[in-house]
Amino acid sequence: MAAPVIPESDSIRRAVSLLNAVDAGRFPRLLSRILQKLHLKAESSFSEEEEEKLQIAFSLEKQDLHLVLETISFILEQAVYHNLKPASLQQQLESIHLDQEKAEAFATAWAAAGQDTIEKFRQRVLTPQKLETIGWQLNLQMAESMQAKLKSPRAVLELGVSNEDSKIPCTASCLTIQKTKYSISLRIWALDLQRPSLRVGLSK
Repeated sequence: MAAPVIPESDSIRRAVSLLNAVDAGRFPRLLSRILQKLHLKAESSFSEEEEEKLQIAFSLEKQDLHLVLETISFILEQAVYHNLKPASLQQQLESIHLDQEKAEAFATAWAAAGQDTIEKFRQRVLTPQKLETIGWQLNLQMAESMQAKLKSPRAVLELGVSNEDSKIPCTASCLTIQKTKYSISLRIWALDLQRPSLRVGLSK
């Protein structure tokens, strides 16, 4: 068997115990739903109303249900990250004492949707954000000396972006333009990443 990718922590052991008690007939549909939305990190797989129904269907307390859902997502994310084969995933799960029927359900769901899920993760990494709106503001800063005639223009460009996880646009970046006698430099800083995302220098 390949090296273990699912650690046997206390929370994993607790989750496995809960998973083994889950209704086997409903479990594949639960897996399928989580797989469909696994790549949407900003969006929960289930609404609050749906979670309440799941609590009743699987006879779980709210805290235990969240542990089960988070553990299933973690297991599937490990399968994505390590590009596990269905048989290898089943072996990994049986090694942490998940019962055979549930482990087979994971393997079946992964065989059906695993490659599609991996591709969605790749696309999220390649194109994480989409430009929705552009706004800008120009300010002129006068020189302190009365004898100096130089003006320092500053422009702020606001980029409204949305990503695959959420369709709600948010302001992510600003652009500062500084003009000197010899050159104009443009710098775009990605505020959410706290690092420069693009720098362009235009020499005159």
